[in-house]
Amino acid sequence: MQRLVLLVPDVEIAHKIVDELLLARVREENIHIIAKEGVALDDLPEAGLKEKTDLIPAIKRGLAAGSATGLLAGLVAVILPTGLVAAGGAVILAATLAGAAIGAWAASLIGVSVPSEEVQKYEEAIERGELLMLVDIPKSCTEEVTDLIRKHHPEAEIKEVEYMPPALPEMPDE
Repeated sequence: MQRLVLLVPDVEIAHKIVDELLLARVREENIHIIAKEGVALDDLPEAGLKEKTDLIPAIKRGLAAGSATGLLAGLVAVILPTGLVAAGGAVILAATLAGAAIGAWAASLIGVSVPSEEVQKYEEAIERGELLMLVDIPKSCTEEVTDLIRKHHPEAEIKEVEYMPPALPEMPDE
């Protein structure tokens, strides 16, 4: 999957680009627009928490750190004379899963309040009134979609970023 990242000067051009993308069979849920607070996006597809914040990377980091910590705690509980030796594997598994859950939860609380790295790069432009557009497409469609965007916004600087959709269940936007 490829993510195209570009700045759009105003809502009118964003509408034209989104219309062309939809006609080219880019699904609306793969188009994400971030604007300065107070800018009316009308019916444009607004980015959700997954795109605006560091939520998904934070959850992944929390899962990894929590799992490692839980595994370590489970091993310590089995090794020390706590009486849990007989249930060794179950204790280690339970501690690892509990650590993963707690790590993901704690990290999500932080991640949801931190802007994504991609959005941070464009904060000044967004504050000036430009719109940040993120379009997720298959790599095979990159040239076609880039040409569609340039049709309405020829001077657009389009950045191509490798994008791995999260393997987590969909979360409701805000």
